[in-house]
Amino acid sequence: MERTKSTVSVTGLENLPDGPVLFVSNHEGNFDIPVLLSTIPKPFGFISKKEVKKMPIIPMYMEEMNCVFLDRTDRRSALKSITDTVGKLKEGHSILIFPEGTRSKGQETGEFKSGFMRIAKDSGVPILPIAISGTSDIMEKNNNKIMPAAVSVQLLDPVSANRIQELDTKSAIALVRSRIEDALDSPVQQSTGG
Repeated sequence: MERTKSTVSVTGLENLPDGPVLFVSNHEGNFDIPVLLSTIPKPFGFISKKEVKKMPIIPMYMEEMNCVFLDRTDRRSALKSITDTVGKLKEGHSILIFPEGTRSKGQETGEFKSGFMRIAKDSGVPILPIAISGTSDIMEKNNNKIMPAAVSVQLLDPVSANRIQELDTKSAIALVRSRIEDALDSPVQQSTGG
């Protein structure tokens, strides 16, 4: 994050499980993905809206990273993206998803859409919840001008694949969301990286 002159503190790297994992994060700003790509020492793709495919060059990199493109306006496409994501996880690739679907811009966490839990249940991988804060201070809160900010990334305790299977979908979503919200309400101060 040198270009934005932002500082990033990361905690919970010891919570990274071996093997594929579904990273589930709150979505604060446009810098969430660059921050997470630069701080998590485990390769992962992510689910992105299909409009990104129209950009030059970037989609090529995203396909290399095992990203999945989602058309939110087309239910069949949305179901296909769930299937594609399950396939990538079963092949051993980790994936990041923002279940709010849209950026909160530093406001309170939005409702979590249920698709991510279907992906977790169908793929049989653990969920690693992530609480990220401060990214909206880089751009969204400054009329889209880039400013330095203090960003915090907390990798929280994973929810095991077994636990996900035991819980009904609603309870499992509530568990993941509450872990993220609790972490956002009480950010950790120590830093394990930059």
